[in-house]
Formats: sequence, C-alpha cells, structure tokens
Amino acid sequence: MAEVETIIRGGRIATASDTFEADIGISGGRIAALGLNLGQANRVIDAKGKLVLPGGIDSHVHLAQPSGPGIVMADDFESGTTSAAFGGNTLLMPFCLQQKGQSLRQAVKDYHAKAEGKCLVDVSFHLIISDPTPQVLGQELPALVDDGYTSFKVFMTYQDLALNDLQLLEVFSTARETGALVMVHAENYDAIRFLTERLERAGKTAPRFHATSRPIPVEREATHRAISLAEIVDVPIMIVHVSNGEAMEQIRWAQGRGLKVFGETCPQYLVLTEKDLDGLNMEGAKYVCSPPPRDEASQAACWNGLQTGVFKVFSSDHCPFRYDDVQG
Repeated sequence: MAEVETIIRGGRIATASDTFEADIGISGGRIAALGLNLGQANRVIDAKGKLVLPGGIDSHVHLAQPSGPGIVMADDFESGTTSAAFGGNTLLMPFCLQQKGQSLRQAVKDYHAKAEGKCLVDVSFHLIISDPTPQVLGQELPALVDDGYTSFKVFMTYQDLALNDLQLLEVFSTARETGALVMVHAENYDAIRFLTERLERAGKTAPRFHATSRPIPVEREATHRAISLAEIVDVPIMIVHVSNGEAMEQIRWAQGRGLKVFGETCPQYLVLTEKDLDGLNMEGAKYVCSPPPRDEASQAACWNGLQTGVFKVFSSDHCPFRYDDVQG
C-alpha cells in the first residue's frame, strides 16, 4: 500500500452497519485505506479507546439571518461552523433568505459574502423564497437550480415570509419543472394571528403562552394543506421540524398513498415539552421555538416517527438568539 498522509490509529470505527477496530488512512482529505496495522504516515492520531464516526450533516441551520428590524441571529458563519465542528458536524446547510422585493440571485450573493473566509466546516445553501414574483420563478430560480441550489424553503406563517396557497402552488410548480425539493414550514398563519391577538388582549404574554398561540391543530392543518397542494402539482416536499403525532400522521398517510412527502423532526421535540416554557423571570423564553415543544405524548410520537422511518431527516433547526440582548 502506498504511504498515506495521515493515519487514525486503533479507533473503534462506526459505519451504517457495523462497528470494528481498525486504522484509517487518509490522503488528500479522503479515506484512502481501512485496515489493521496500516504502517506509518506523516501524521498519526492515536484513537485507541475512542469511537471514530462519520462527520454529521446538519441539513437545517440558520446563520447570520435577519429576524425583524434590527434583530440578527447570534451566530455568524465563523461562530456557527466552529460550534458545529466541536459537535462533530462537518457539513452545515443554512439558508439564503430572500427579503421582500429582493432578487433571489442577490440574496445568494449576499450570503456567500457573509460566509466567505469564515467557515470551518463545509457549507451548502438552501434558498428561502419569500417573494415569488414571475421574474423569480420564471428566470432566477431555474437558473439557480442549474447552478446547484436544488432545495428551497417556503413558509406558511410569519408576516414577512408567509406565502398564500396560490403562491405555494406556483413555487411547487417551478420546483416540479426544475426537479427541486421544497421544504415547508407548516403552521396556519391566520390561526396564529387570531390566537395571538386574543392572548395579547388578555395580557397573556409570558413565554408559556407561545405554545398556546400555536396549538397542534395549527400545525396539523397546515401540514395537511401543504401535502394536498403538493399532490395537486405532483411535486416532492419535506415538512420540516414536525413537533407532534397528529402532523406526523398526515405525513404517514401521504407516504402510504405513494406521495413523495418526507418528514423532519428535531432534538427540541424529543427532549423539551411546553412545561419548559414556564420558567421564572422569562427563563422560559430560552426554549421558545416554532412550532413549540408539546407534551410527553408528542415526544413519544416523534421518537416513533424516527424509528419507523416517517421522518427521513433529523436536523437541529439551529436558530440562535442571545437571552440578554434585544438585538438577538
């Protein structure tokens, strides 16, 4: 065997099907050999007694993304990819957010500029489409898909991001024509507005009421609607950050009928519940996310979705804000 540049010596290697002790030879940044007693190399890393795992892929991450006037997420590409590396992730997939009125191509350029020279791990981008104009759908998006941006996200909630059903159908149609995958944040915006306004009038603004403003039916209905719209157009979609069994069953139902509908869940829906939002002195705000954490039954349902394959993707939906800074 030709000499390799680096050997990881004596670790317990974990693959998709087995674990075993061996050496790993690396050249040119790639695995070149796998076996016992590989010999010498310019660099030898002693991994005895340690697991050697493939690098993680976190396919749902938000970095350096604005979130309202004067508010920007706490992680830029340097801090976010550093955290990822410490956590064993070697590929992140954050989003290029298109602002209303902005060219989608310009959004891509802006995020590449934010990431340039700051990434400690590999980065690949999804697109967020907030303004699906004829120019965007007819020219920019097909050209970007040709350039390799083959997945994009749409929102059914948030004032500056929500698309109506007609817009969703138009985006889905372009995705079908170009062979792209659409990721969907499925929550009913009008229902959330209705419930939020009632809670605010009643003075119920503590973090625990975030879950009250976004109950399970809000997510279940939007999930069902997104699946139905995708079925009309015959396009594959992924329902992201699913938090409960009722929304998950909509995905299982679609999969059982042969539709190309995929599901994703996240750690927060496996380890948190709505009780975590009820901390003293706004401590519960640390656990606010959308959709919100649910109850123990929803936790069990999400675990079941992973075990039975309803959820094909497990991602973080990393979306960082500072607890002590109103600017994020």
